[in-house]
Amino acid sequence: MLVQLSVENVAIIEKLTMELEDGLNILTGETGAGKSILIDAVNILLGGRVSRDIIRTGEEKAKVEAVFQVPERLCGVLNNMGIDGGEDGMLIVSRQFTTSGKNICRVNGSLVTVAQLKEIGEYLIDIHGQNDNQSLLRNQAQIDYLDKFSGGGLLKEREEYRELLEKYREIEKKISELTEKEKERARLEDLYRYQVNEIEAANLKKGEDIELLQQSKLLANAEEIIEAFNSAYTCLAGEDELVPGAIEQVQKAQAALNNIADLDPDFGTISETLVEISDRLEEIARKIRNKREEINYDPALQQEVEERLALIENLKRKYGNTVEEIILYMEDAKKKLEEVSDVEGRLAELRRQKNELDDLLYKKAQNIHNMRVKAAEELKVKITEQLKDLEMPKAEFLVEVRFDDSRNYTENGLDAIEFLISPNPGEGLKPLSKIASGGEMARIMLAIKTILADVDETGVLIFDEIDTGVSGKAALKVGEKLLEISAKHQVICITHHAQIASLAKAHYRISKETIGERTVARVEKLDGAGREKEVARLLSGDESANTAKLAREMIKKGMDLRKKQNAG
Repeated sequence: MLVQLSVENVAIIEKLTMELEDGLNILTGETGAGKSILIDAVNILLGGRVSRDIIRTGEEKAKVEAVFQVPERLCGVLNNMGIDGGEDGMLIVSRQFTTSGKNICRVNGSLVTVAQLKEIGEYLIDIHGQNDNQSLLRNQAQIDYLDKFSGGGLLKEREEYRELLEKYREIEKKISELTEKEKERARLEDLYRYQVNEIEAANLKKGEDIELLQQSKLLANAEEIIEAFNSAYTCLAGEDELVPGAIEQVQKAQAALNNIADLDPDFGTISETLVEISDRLEEIARKIRNKREEINYDPALQQEVEERLALIENLKRKYGNTVEEIILYMEDAKKKLEEVSDVEGRLAELRRQKNELDDLLYKKAQNIHNMRVKAAEELKVKITEQLKDLEMPKAEFLVEVRFDDSRNYTENGLDAIEFLISPNPGEGLKPLSKIASGGEMARIMLAIKTILADVDETGVLIFDEIDTGVSGKAALKVGEKLLEISAKHQVICITHHAQIASLAKAHYRISKETIGERTVARVEKLDGAGREKEVARLLSGDESANTAKLAREMIKKGMDLRKKQNAG
């Protein structure tokens, strides 16, 4: 619902604020008073194009601002845009524009682009004017309206269809990727196979590089190691009988102290310690001898070790910093090789899945088509009845539903849907967008809106001079249709017909006056005598007693109609 509209420096509007009500809001006023300017301002607020000429002469900037009750279905859109929906359920939308072309758009204080403003606007207001591109002229809107009119069964079927279509398109994408990348696939297959073969041929073992490095170090220093062991062994064991070793010297020391061990306990302890030292030295000497014998300088072995290390280092440069990482790389390459090598098998499986989904999609599309054909016939009858009430008794309306058997699946199935109309006999059925008469277009839109009021989720509907070219009798029917729609939507209507104005729940008069050398537009909410006077003006332009009486009677009938509607 549009709660409040404020316009500043737009054309002849200097500053204007109006608060609107739910139900049927009527705007009247003399030609040129500024009624259509308000509609232009709303269009601008909804993201429409701005002409610098619309800014009030002498001013550099203009602004339009509105307060709405937030529709529940808009909350997700606002959340995705990062806009606070407001705790009070209100949405403040504003757009300021300047003569330099600068635009500042805000929604609840957050800056938004004009494109975002337009997207939000589609959830708030639907404007129906003689020359506007209305929502019902869009092919997608016609499809959605027909499907909603059909009911929940078709909508559920369409949702299931779209889920299948998403899977179908994903499989198509995978098939396309596999097919288009055949050369790349062959290259990758060669690469992975080479990598696996190279690593497997090395026959690596975990920790092997560390062991080889140690072995290389020993082989490279074998002579020095042997010499060190020989010297150490000689020091411990002695050299022949000429040079006594440390073991012999310790044993002599122990024997000397052993002779006096019974003289003092400490002497015995020292003697025993020397025995332990002698035993330990003998053990060490044996280890040195064994290690010395293990070290054998082998140039061929050293070359073999160095070549093995060089091979591992080469693999490290390509596949990892350690042998363990190289082995893991090989295992991963094997998996990738298996994947790219089995493309034909994967393609065959994907094509099988695609064929299965194709069959399911086609059946769903046929079901949807049949349901739409039935709904189209029902909608045709109802719209035709509405058009008769709107002084188009000879009009012919048709919903054309064409099935595309070539299986070019879309989000809507395989149907091409178009609303067709023939306003007068002999004119032939034409798309709504081809209707030349603005008055006929307006009445057609009103008829459709009346039928689809229950499924139209747009909360605010604006009708700009929908009664143009309509006679007094038909104008009353137009008003009754607007009143009917206003039971489920807030309706704002600009009219020149007293029959329509008399049905208003809230009636506003737009006027203009000259202050100094400037023309200024005003808005006034009418009640009582003021409203009777305005309805009388619409009737005949005079203020005679008879006209005033007729105006009162019409307003009274309008109140009775609203009460009856509310009671129903």
